Amino acid sequence: MAKNFAEIAFTDAVKELQEKHGSRKGYERMEKFNIIDGLSENEKRFIEDRDSFYLASIGVKNFPYIQHRGGPKGFVKVIDKDTIGFIDFTGNKQYISVGNVATNNNVALIMMDYPARARLKIFARAEIVELKDSPELLDSFDLGEYQYRPERIMLFHIEAYDWNCPQHITPRFTVGEIEKALKPQLEKITQLEKENQLLRQKIKDAGL
Repeated sequence: MAKNFAEIAFTDAVKELQEKHGSRKGYERMEKFNIIDGLSENEKRFIEDRDSFYLASIGVKNFPYIQHRGGPKGFVKVIDKDTIGFIDFTGNKQYISVGNVATNNNVALIMMDYPARARLKIFARAEIVELKDSPELLDSFDLGEYQYRPERIMLFHIEAYDWNCPQHITPRFTVGEIEKALKPQLEKITQLEKENQLLRQKIKDAGL
């Protein structure tokens, strides 16, 4: 991969609107010079720290379909600088995304870090890998005791990616993140409650 996100995203219609609204010159420089050859260590760390992402595919009736995909943190694996993937677990058995990919493997992914207000956009070509066809690859995606049954592996061969600005991203936190942030305060409260209980007992023993 050595492509420019703008090269794919900026169609003629998009360029006309940029020209109309005064942003074309800036984006033209981005389109000409912002060539990135594969994922850097920054993107790799970001991707492997996610517990969900959004996947957009296109059906034969030309409507896009956007689906939320999730799992334990780190369920998306970086294979190399141009390829990422994940185990697709059993869900509601609609198979819309998988069916769309069978006829058009062009997809887009959006990965969010809500607390940091960061958003990574990815253009990729999807590949479906059946579990029986690649047991070694399946082993490399091992998620320990995660309880859901895997159905297939989905690989994404990255064509281009880009970071979005944080504007309009509302910070959101998982239960685990909130518990981690509150842990020192809860431990302090527990300590103070124990000290308070001991002082009450001393006062009682002293007959005061």
